Amino acid sequence: MRSVFSAGYQRFRRLLVQERKRAGLTQAALATRLDRPQSFVSKYEQGERRIDVIEFLEIAKALEIEPEKFIVRLRRSLKGSVPK
Repeated sequence: MRSVFSAGYQRFRRLLVQERKRAGLTQAALATRLDRPQSFVSKYEQGERRIDVIEFLEIAKALEIEPEKFIVRLRRSLKGSVPK
């Protein structure tokens, strides 16, 4: 199992934070959209908690982003930076 601190996961988290800020949302506002406590958002943004694919889809919907485009952006940002 890979660490939540792997370079790829850190990039994933940073992109999610960027998208939240781009949407003009605080952690609390996003948490409200997700019907979760603010600590849920804080923990995954800080790397204290991993999110699974279903949670990612929920977050993408709450941020009003297309998951597929986000993944393409993530893959492009990881090219050459993550060992195989």
